[in-house]
This record gives sequence, structure tokens and C-alpha cells, in this order.
Amino acid sequence: MLEVRNLSCGYGNERVLENVNFIAKPGDIVCIMGSNGSGKSTLIKTIIGLLKPHKGDVLIDGNSILDWAWRRRAQVISYIPQSFNSTFQYRVKDIILMGRTSYLKFASSPSKEDERIAEEAMETLKISHLRNKIYSQLSGGERQLVKIAQALAQQSKIIVMDEPTNNLDFGNQMVMIKHLIQSAERGITIIMATHLPEHTFLYGTKALLVKDGKVVVVDKPGVNLKKEDLQNLYDVELKVIELNSRDKNIKMCLPVI
Repeated sequence: MLEVRNLSCGYGNERVLENVNFIAKPGDIVCIMGSNGSGKSTLIKTIIGLLKPHKGDVLIDGNSILDWAWRRRAQVISYIPQSFNSTFQYRVKDIILMGRTSYLKFASSPSKEDERIAEEAMETLKISHLRNKIYSQLSGGERQLVKIAQALAQQSKIIVMDEPTNNLDFGNQMVMIKHLIQSAERGITIIMATHLPEHTFLYGTKALLVKDGKVVVVDKPGVNLKKEDLQNLYDVELKVIELNSRDKNIKMCLPVI
């Protein structure tokens, strides 16, 4: 279980978010929502340790992780940024194998088991055909899928993603979302920033609404996240419609024209 407790964070002396509190349990899909510049990425970077908090704590199973070594942290939390560019001529397989780094001893090379795990991650996301391609020569969508495969190879219990569907076409979005749901069903915690309310309605077990330096927590957003919440969050007028499906109602956001 991941707990963010009384967290205030930002850059230098500037505080971006104040007094953030939420709990993410195994199997949760936590969707972070808010306009550009609201602090979504700041919160994510603080949770994973790229930024030191001004105040408060981040705990896993009741233990503070603020002073954990990177290796220990990487075995528990994997991170998929909005974008990742490499000037080195790494093959896709090499990039994915980097997800196994925290399990390697000093100066050792990936084992056959590490390679098997990397291959399995590629097969899961249907990118095995990219195995020997040069990462820097891939499209933006292909690079994003490679980074997701790297996170899978890391075999962490928590996956943190900053707008993971950016640069993905519709088909690859479906591949990624399907795997995230399957991962959550296996007890992995997913924390993801998203600009798509539909993802939050459909898959989210919890929503974090980020605005004006504060974070409001909405449990079961498929039921409890309202049109008024979204209008206030994004300062736009919109409507939420429900489509009847055999297994559940599907909510969608549309602009008011």
C-alpha cells in the first residue's frame, strides 16, 4: 500500500501543492486529473523521489521511502515519463532490459532470466517486431510502448505513469489500457496522470483532482465524479452523457456548443 501523507511539494522555495493526502491500495488505478501546469507532474515526481517534498511523507506499507536508495525504490516503483529521448543508439531490447538494472549486482550483465522477462514484456505489448530497432529512430507512440514494456520488465508493485496515452494511436491506447487493467487485477497499483475523463470514469478506482495548489480525492469516480467537478477543474462548460452497455454504463464528456 502506498500512502501520501500531509505532502507539500514544489521546486526550490516555490510550493506547488499543499497538504496532499491519499492512499493507493494494491489493485487500485488512481487517475490524476487537472489542467496543464496544475501540479500533476510535480506530485508524480515527488512520489517517485525525483523531487524532495517540502513537508510530509510518502510511505509504502507504513514505511517512509524518502531515504530509500534508488535500487530499493526501483524494485517497488516503476516510472513512465511523458517522454524519453535517448541520443545513444540503443536497441529496443536494450532499453527494456534497463528495467532489470535494480536486480543486477555490480558490474554484472543481464541473465537469461532477465532476457526472458524482457521478451515477455515485448510480447505482452505486441512489440516483439521492434526488438532490434534503434530506439531513437522509433515513432513517439512506439517509444511510449517500449517504455511501458521496460516498466513491466521491472516487475514493480507500483507503476507510476505521466500521461501514458500521449503519442499513442487508438489501437495502442487500447493495448496499454487492457494491460493496465490486467496488472491491477494481479494486485499492481497504477497511478497515472490523464487528460481523458473517460479513462477515469471507466477504469479509475480513485481520482485526484489537482487545482489551485490542492488535491481533492474522489473515491469510485465512475459513480462519484460529477459534471460539476470536471467543469470546476478545467474551467469549461461540458456535459456528461451515459451510454448503456450490457455490463455497465459508460460515461463520456462532450463540450457544450
